Amino acid sequence: MQQLHPDDVIWRNARLATMDPDHSAPYGLTEHCALVVRDQTILAVIPEAEIPHGHANSIDLAGRLVTPGLIDCHTHLVFGGDRAAEWEQRLNGVSYQAISAQGGGINATVTATRNSTPQALLTLAQRRLQRLMNEGVTTLEIKSGYGLNAEAEEKMLQVARQLGEDHPVEISPTLLAAHAVPVEYRHDPDAYLTLVCEQIMPALWQKGLFESVDVFCENVGFTPAQTERVFQAALALGIPVKGHVEQLSNLGGAALVSRYQGLSADHIEYLDEAGVQAMAKSGTVAVLLPGAFYFLQERQRPPVEQLRKQGVAMAVATDYNPGTSPFASLHLAMNMACVQFGLTPEEAWAGVTRHAARALGRGATHGQLKARFVADFIVWDAKHPVEMVYEPGRNPLYQRIFRGEAV
Repeated sequence: MQQLHPDDVIWRNARLATMDPDHSAPYGLTEHCALVVRDQTILAVIPEAEIPHGHANSIDLAGRLVTPGLIDCHTHLVFGGDRAAEWEQRLNGVSYQAISAQGGGINATVTATRNSTPQALLTLAQRRLQRLMNEGVTTLEIKSGYGLNAEAEEKMLQVARQLGEDHPVEISPTLLAAHAVPVEYRHDPDAYLTLVCEQIMPALWQKGLFESVDVFCENVGFTPAQTERVFQAALALGIPVKGHVEQLSNLGGAALVSRYQGLSADHIEYLDEAGVQAMAKSGTVAVLLPGAFYFLQERQRPPVEQLRKQGVAMAVATDYNPGTSPFASLHLAMNMACVQFGLTPEEAWAGVTRHAARALGRGATHGQLKARFVADFIVWDAKHPVEMVYEPGRNPLYQRIFRGEAV
């Protein structure tokens, strides 16, 4: 290890779950270790016995468990209103079609979001964000998609940016203007996509308000041909893509995302073998969203075993949104991924650390306790990582470290 500076901080006497795939032990567990942090970055991971004598700037973690900061790689955190009344209607037997005809469904959230001030959206989003941060989240994606016009999409992304400026958390913003067809374009969805591709996307990209482009490719969203049109526009601007695909049917959306070297294919309950192979070839991450699966009482599970066999990285996320996954708990999503989808606890942990980092284009810098990675990590009053998966209602978080600072 290189010579230490006086300002380097040593977080010592820890049990590290590094999540380093090159480590032989499950979870990359190492005993009696220390993290050396310099300038918001992990400089080294060293055995306790190799800590230089006399270094004043050290913190004794008393043998506690340390993991990378959690990463929630799929959320819709910024929106107005809620859909609790609709949920109650559905449970009382009212059809989704009837609710939509009354102005409900996604368009109800669009209306509420359009009518909300930026400050109102920010206040609501801050409360949701705090719940995720309290569980150890240090990085998360936030999608637009409840504005569906230039002004409201920009408003949502500006709120997402403000959240990152105001809180010790890293935000990865995604443009999801192709989330649904707004009511004013219900008879001409292609005209709406022209607006997205020729005006909304380039204008907001020029303002630096998002990192990637997402599309809801589904029989209640956009066709593969329409999705590809958005991807082509993104490609022309050099913007990475991802997709909500194969959630309710198999339209070949995951293969389409993979053809464009997409960061991730999300939901994928109806993914087939051809889609799995396409993702394996392109390196596209499979993002599993068990909260929506549970809330919608779905029965078709993602092909986890096929994804394993083909070596496709599997991330796990909350999909926090008002209509299908109102759960601001990544611990709960991890538990659901194990119980409902058959992931092992170690796979669930990889899904909210190194694989989630890959899904956000941060695989070389986030999601592991390793030299040259960002110093985002969590100190837990726990012995083993399985504890946070086994009992999601109990939160043993002791300290949340963001960029090397306890927050």
